Amino acid sequence: MIVVTGAAGFIGSALVTFLNNQGYENLILVDDFSKEDKWPNLTKRRFIKKIERKEFFGWFDSYYFNVDFVFHLGARTDTTEFDRKIFDELNLKYSKEIFSRCAKYGIGLIYASSAATYGGGEHGFDDDHKVISKLQPLNPYGDSKNDFDKWVLKQKTVPPCWFGLKFFNVYGPNEYHKSRMASVVFHAYYQILKTGKMKLFRSHHPDFKDGEQLRDFIYVKDVAKVIMFLFKNRPKSGLYNLGTGKARTFLDLVKATFNAMEIEPNIEFVDTPKDIRDKYQYFTEANMQKLIATGYLDEFTSLEAGVEEYVRKYLKKKAVY
Repeated sequence: MIVVTGAAGFIGSALVTFLNNQGYENLILVDDFSKEDKWPNLTKRRFIKKIERKEFFGWFDSYYFNVDFVFHLGARTDTTEFDRKIFDELNLKYSKEIFSRCAKYGIGLIYASSAATYGGGEHGFDDDHKVISKLQPLNPYGDSKNDFDKWVLKQKTVPPCWFGLKFFNVYGPNEYHKSRMASVVFHAYYQILKTGKMKLFRSHHPDFKDGEQLRDFIYVKDVAKVIMFLFKNRPKSGLYNLGTGKARTFLDLVKATFNAMEIEPNIEFVDTPKDIRDKYQYFTEANMQKLIATGYLDEFTSLEAGVEEYVRKYLKKKAVY
């Protein structure tokens, strides 16, 4: 059996769909299933059992001998939440429990880290283990992910194979439930649909023009492909960046959204909210050489192609992947 935590969430549900499409149906899905807004993400998905997040460890200790692999994608991902106790419990402590069990029971593990660990990018965006201890995330969410990465690297007893994936800016279907934390494509689509225009944050940094803040945007289906590659090929364990390696501007992304909606671009700039202004990243770009060195050679979906598919195939039809 294969365990997927965060299975009803954005990336987790996309992975469940991808696994189903690859013929894997022996899935154990773990999440907080009391949140009804995520239920549509698992419509028509094939699996063995759903397990509530709080009940998972009891189940795991009883049935670990039937588990072949764990994909740990469940986490609190709100970068605007500043209650560290929430992240300590849901991200750090919960992840330690999973890692320790996978190590004890000899089960492979892939878990979600984040590009938020890189903070303002003072130390670059290299997934070199030597850099991890120097990183200074800009919010408690990033801290929780980096604290776990640091803890993992200190462990002497580890799973037979493990991969911590530093997700960059993921967008795509199945994020209807994410509210404020949904991707810019999602927000752009609905804002354009309602008002005919899109508001972007004005730059408060002298080196960046308005709308030319840069991010490494990656389509969620590409994320699932990389996860499956690591699962099947089992290269050297460690932390791996997961972006495209090509930073693009928010202007590029929004213009692609307008084009996919067949609407003439109409963009307005507004001040970045003061509560996040000093914690705002102006540039992120994954160094993907480590993953490429494992033999992963598939091309990543271009921003324009990914946005077009997301808008036309999913958002316009209110469909899930």
